[in-house]
Amino acid sequence: MLRGVRRTLLGIAALAVLAGLALGARWLWIAVHVGAGYAAKVTCSLTHLSRYERSFIDRYVAAEVAPLGSALAVEVTAAGAEASVLGGLVRVSAVLRPELGCTLLPGGSAASELVGSAAPPPRRGLDPARPWPEGEAAPAAPPPAVVAEAVARAFLEPGSPRPLRQTTAVVVVQDGRLVAERYAPGVDPAALLLSWSMAKSVTMALVGALVADGRLDANAPAPVPEWRASGDPRGAITLDQLLRQSSGLAFDETYGAVNDVSRMLFTRPDTGAFAAAFPLASPPESVWSYSSGTSNIVARIVRDAFGGDLGAMLRYARERLFDPADMTSALVEADASGTFIGSSFVFMTARDWARFGELFRRDGVWNGRRLLPEGWVRYATTPTPKAPLGRYGAHWWLDAGEASAPERRAWPKLPPDTYAARGHSGQWVMVVPSARLVVVRLGLTLPDDEDDGTQELVAELLAALAG
Repeated sequence: MLRGVRRTLLGIAALAVLAGLALGARWLWIAVHVGAGYAAKVTCSLTHLSRYERSFIDRYVAAEVAPLGSALAVEVTAAGAEASVLGGLVRVSAVLRPELGCTLLPGGSAASELVGSAAPPPRRGLDPARPWPEGEAAPAAPPPAVVAEAVARAFLEPGSPRPLRQTTAVVVVQDGRLVAERYAPGVDPAALLLSWSMAKSVTMALVGALVADGRLDANAPAPVPEWRASGDPRGAITLDQLLRQSSGLAFDETYGAVNDVSRMLFTRPDTGAFAAAFPLASPPESVWSYSSGTSNIVARIVRDAFGGDLGAMLRYARERLFDPADMTSALVEADASGTFIGSSFVFMTARDWARFGELFRRDGVWNGRRLLPEGWVRYATTPTPKAPLGRYGAHWWLDAGEASAPERRAWPKLPPDTYAARGHSGQWVMVVPSARLVVVRLGLTLPDDEDDGTQELVAELLAALAG
């Protein structure tokens, strides 16, 4: 009897070990594909759009996918980039497309299978002799010394191995006037610079334009095909709840090798469909949970407002928002299905990122033309009830503080009306309406959760430009 029990237990233990090994192998396989996808996509974009030096890109990518170490190799060509692991056991490519940036080819798909290859018309140029923001002339006079010193400090490293701030660009605007700008050595002021999650705020602006034009209703149930079945509780989720990260969807934004956001961005051909497949983890409005998945659901809704035609959507974005606001360099990257990746991949010059912040500071009006609906900026900057510290509105980060304790704020050195588009690795567009100030800070900060110095930079600029 005891012998039989022992044999059974040993059998169960052996099965458990085999199951653990199988799960571990699956985890490792996914992690390797995520790392290769990241390396191919990010290297392609930072090479062909940002035009960073290759050694700078390699250092950043290697740190982000550090466990792969020497097993990772990345080849860059005029057509894009390819990452291989363990001598080619895993290969992932990203291809460069005109006016669409770099598109990842997950799962061995071919470039010929990509959706949405129709490019918008040629870009409009700005007058290099006309002052910013309508033109591209440099500041008429050098900035005050205290401003120049504050900006210069933003490019200094703290003096210890961690973190690496790696600031690439700073642009300072007050009263709609370009006050100061500076770029890291080797960084071209005309280069298109990566947004990471600042893209969410751009996606929110595109939704605003569609709302103004009567093509979307933020308060109506979100038009998501996967949620239309009778009795599906997700069918009640509104576009507003998606924008305020209060949908209740079970999406894991905890960054890591195999979490939901990593698999979505670097292994899946359809980011919107991947995110839309998640069930509810809690009723809508009951919790706040930051999610790149919901942003890509929103991005797919934006594309679907044009019948799923990425080219038509991009023409609309340029003609309705980017060009009228003189953001003529703006470029959005898409996934293989033709959905622009509204969570993470918008590129534009540092000056155009400043124009984006200035558009919101001006309440969505540019050169007398209202580009965003009246009240849209107020909506973006109204705290979402469940967001801690009043720190999130509608796809914008806030400094509002807790309703019961306003002094408890995300950026205590800054005024409480400050709000920001914010992205991974230290991407910031900070807007301080009370000081009529917009500050752009871009970089490749490592690790991401370390202080990149932006709050201190803005605080110093507020003191220097007071009055």
